[in-house]
Amino acid sequence: MKAYAEDYLNDVVENQGKLFDFVAQSYPDTDTEDFIKTYMTSKTRKSIDEAKAYVTTMDAKELWAYFTGTEQYALKSGKALDGFMPDWIGEFYAYYQWYYNIPSSEVIKKVPLDFLKKAYYGLHDLELDLAVQKVGEA
Repeated sequence: MKAYAEDYLNDVVENQGKLFDFVAQSYPDTDTEDFIKTYMTSKTRKSIDEAKAYVTTMDAKELWAYFTGTEQYALKSGKALDGFMPDWIGEFYAYYQWYYNIPSSEVIKKVPLDFLKKAYYGLHDLELDLAVQKVGEA
């Protein structure tokens, strides 16, 4: 059984990718990795894991505003991830969470961000479901 109805899947995957990319592109002097780790273990992301429609249907900018307000989160100084990597990581984590039906806070432990950054170059050209399955089987 998957985490929630497949009807939500494409929106969640796309919006999380756009959210991670929005943060990296909009705030280039901040630590995108800290944001991703915090977001994946947040109440906001847990609401998506639980398919709470109000949060699940938000676009990237709405999600950013909701997350920063709900979690009282402030970006930390650092270096943003660049290129297409933040978008792909966001999509990967969202699909992985749905596919294996585990909490997002566990996804970030099972597939650490450092691993995903290294694996990006070998995985990002694959279909997302295949990349998730390859990593999940490893």
